[in-house]
Amino acid sequence: MTLVTQWTAPDIGTWQPQRPWDVEAPQAGAPQAGMAATDWTLLVIFLLGIYTGFSIQITATIPFPAAISGVAGVALLWRRRHRISPTGLAAFLGVTLLLLASILYAPGLDLLSKRTTGLLQMMYSLVISYALFLTVVEAGAAAFSRLMLVFIVTIVIGTLLESYAGLNRISDAVRLAIYHQGIYESDIRDELLYGKVRPKLFTTEPSAVTFAYTLFAFCWLLTSDWRHKRLGYLAMTAAAMVAMPGPTLLLLVLLLALHELGPGDDAQSSAATRIIKLSVVGILAIVAFAIVGSTVYANRLHEIASGNDESFFYRVIGPFLVAVDVVKHHPILGVGLTGEQLVSDNIADVFLRSGAFSPLWNIPEPNEVLINYFFLHWVYLGLCGGIVLILAISGWLRALGVRALLMCWLAWAVLGQASGAYVSPKTWTVLFLIGACSVLHARAKRAAEAPVPAPLEPPVILPAAALPPAPPTIPPLAALH
Repeated sequence: MTLVTQWTAPDIGTWQPQRPWDVEAPQAGAPQAGMAATDWTLLVIFLLGIYTGFSIQITATIPFPAAISGVAGVALLWRRRHRISPTGLAAFLGVTLLLLASILYAPGLDLLSKRTTGLLQMMYSLVISYALFLTVVEAGAAAFSRLMLVFIVTIVIGTLLESYAGLNRISDAVRLAIYHQGIYESDIRDELLYGKVRPKLFTTEPSAVTFAYTLFAFCWLLTSDWRHKRLGYLAMTAAAMVAMPGPTLLLLVLLLALHELGPGDDAQSSAATRIIKLSVVGILAIVAFAIVGSTVYANRLHEIASGNDESFFYRVIGPFLVAVDVVKHHPILGVGLTGEQLVSDNIADVFLRSGAFSPLWNIPEPNEVLINYFFLHWVYLGLCGGIVLILAISGWLRALGVRALLMCWLAWAVLGQASGAYVSPKTWTVLFLIGACSVLHARAKRAAEAPVPAPLEPPVILPAAALPPAPPTIPPLAALH
């Protein structure tokens, strides 16, 4: 019996061209090579540098902020040099030119040297944050979420050991040896407000621990594919409030609401549905914020409401008042990067006119009272320059594939309420790390939702009897003769 095979052609009618930002997206079910062990090691070192904030003072006026992250970031940038696109490079140069214009336009040429140092620090921070972004987007959502979980669990265990198992003696000895300024010494205040000394876990102050924990937990929320990750996130929040109490942890609740602005699990839902969902989650987050704040941090909130919390004033209220005053008098390009000395007298006047300021408090140097990088953005760049820089960096991030820009900037602003040092790597690591996590999440969702191509149909084997008869064979012409 003669057998003949017949194949059915695959359906190519559903093929769609690949978008530029999907080029690096892994296909569903396809194996991923992942990053090399060297890349993971450098990534961990970079994040440890951001966590500790360890800096080296090169000269009396020139610091090397986040030195550990700087060294690791340069190495990561070299290893990712083939990923630097002309568009990304052009966007970085555009941001640099805008910052250069801000320091040249700002009044007070006697501060030009200090502003130039600030510009160099800003460029350094943006460069290594860019290197971090290029590295994280290669890591894969699942692998990076596991790394964030390791950091989260380590911080919780470490702070518990410091509070209850004597690790504080080792931590304090290391802190005194490697840090030369900014070391937290308000343990008595902690006992009054929180009932115990808050752990520092090898950092300068408790807020550095809670800030890093908040950032890592939010990045885990963005990249995890666990079905119940929101409940896990709330469990992380509760664990942190027990292990390392501090008002910064309240930002975790607000960030949960902002998560709904990102590339969520309901990407196919309508805009109206997403707005309703965001509104409901936002209202619940605010209610939860108020409940947790009034119960867990009742003593701290009472101090704030009574106008007796100096730290809260210098972190939130004071920077806001100074930003409003600077925008009123320098709306175009502000006072220039690190140019707060120009308005040092105005800072004192603004503080003294505020009803929230206690005359019993001292007014130290401007860089010690403006501890809020979000409001420093407007102080340094003014209203016009601040908006233009946000648009310029947004264009840069969009060229890198970030689509959840609103979520990234709002998360950056929220975390800015607990951190200062606008030109430091920590500030821009927040934005670029959250942007990279949003890319990983969106990429994982596209890979999961991509239709699996149908397998080719097996060949149909027909018996010879079912086939039409073969045409008669015509003998060659030579055979006819």
